[in-house]
Amino acid sequence: MQYLYIGKLVNTHGIKGEVRLISNFKHKNKVFVPGFKFYVGKEKKEFIIESYRKHKQFDMVVFKDNHDINLVEHLKGSFVYINKSDLILNKNEFLAVDLIGFNVIINDKLIGVIDNVIETPANEVLVLDNNVMIPYVKAFINNIDEKNKRVYVNDVKGLLS
Repeated sequence: MQYLYIGKLVNTHGIKGEVRLISNFKHKNKVFVPGFKFYVGKEKKEFIIESYRKHKQFDMVVFKDNHDINLVEHLKGSFVYINKSDLILNKNEFLAVDLIGFNVIINDKLIGVIDNVIETPANEVLVLDNNVMIPYVKAFINNIDEKNKRVYVNDVKGLLS
């Protein structure tokens, strides 16, 4: 099983087992759904989502069979993961981590190879082998060619200077 970090469980909410998560995960609509499995903490203990709602900047979740604050309070501060193979993406959707090793092209010129991905509060950032950083957002990414392992990036003023 390959675990994929999706956020942090920061607190409980109320007395009926609801927990608050902070998550910048790009595909929330696919994982914050009833029946989806989360793996919480260092031990990666499995929890199944029973209900989900958005509240301010938090993702609020109730886990199946955990309807009491005493059952979830010990989870505060824990990291939350999913099994990467449980995430089903559409044809033209990609996880940033899956782009590591892809060539990055601007105006038909190779500018580097994706070496790493960092998460920021705003979005994920692709880090190239030459330390160029490109935000992983539509404004910068023109096209992803999975077959040839290439990411075509828009020539945004100031990106390379």
